Amino acid sequence: MPSTPIRLKTLLGDYPNTRALRRGELTSPRVAFDFADVPQVASAFKRTVRNLEFDVSELAIVTYLMAKAHGKPYVLLPAVVLGRFQHPFIVYNSARGELRPGDLKGRRVGIRSYSVTTSMWLRGILANDHGLDIDSVCWVTFEEPHVAEFKDPPSVERAPADRDLLKMLLDGEVDAAVLRDPTLPDPRLKRLIPDPDQAARDWHARNRAIQINHMVVVKESLSKSNPDAVREVYRLLREAKRAAPPPAPGALDMTPFGLEENRRNIEVAIDYVHQQRLIPKRFTVDELFDDVTRKLD
Repeated sequence: MPSTPIRLKTLLGDYPNTRALRRGELTSPRVAFDFADVPQVASAFKRTVRNLEFDVSELAIVTYLMAKAHGKPYVLLPAVVLGRFQHPFIVYNSARGELRPGDLKGRRVGIRSYSVTTSMWLRGILANDHGLDIDSVCWVTFEEPHVAEFKDPPSVERAPADRDLLKMLLDGEVDAAVLRDPTLPDPRLKRLIPDPDQAARDWHARNRAIQINHMVVVKESLSKSNPDAVREVYRLLREAKRAAPPPAPGALDMTPFGLEENRRNIEVAIDYVHQQRLIPKRFTVDELFDDVTRKLD
């Protein structure tokens, strides 16, 4: 008689590269997924790193690095499920005058949370590519960090609970803002980084990396007790990606799989996160994996 598949409590977003798995088009006799029903996957990251609720979890790379720094028992899979260049996401209100990246010193910038991955990448871009001292900016936030042990730096100010980020930007209460949506929802808004597509190409050429948003983690206990289940999870994630439309001709693969394919991407993420003091020590890439997940390809 075939054995019953192990059921894994799972947090995973519904993207083209995960859809075959999420919709049950890919199945396995070894593992079965109990997917959390959440409207936005990022809203449940706290449940992963605070409650240790999921056996398998999509997780922002910043959240994972911070969780690792505070001893949370998760290990990384070399599987990117969401990646994008962040240059278009910081905007300003042009009705209040032109603003350039170097003009942010002493200004107020609205962001969802200080440790959100998009904001981390943009602070790194502003610091490394535009010479901005990020501690000279007042970062106005709306949410606490996913990792409870992290305390926001002195440059962070919490917005009143009843305020809306876009309205604050249009009303002049913040000088710039990092929005979730790359479209410009108001004609007064302009992108802080001119020609963000070219800026992204230049960044990629300089850094030889993509900007990772979300990867996948598994509980250390699962990897130790059932390494075959972890290998099967990874295989299914890879198969789901293969079932999705490939990148356009000439476009970068923004959801790469494999440790060596992701080594440089992860190195740059670690550099930026450590540079911004979101983690106290600079991890090596190999420290994020164990003897099971390090060998996945």
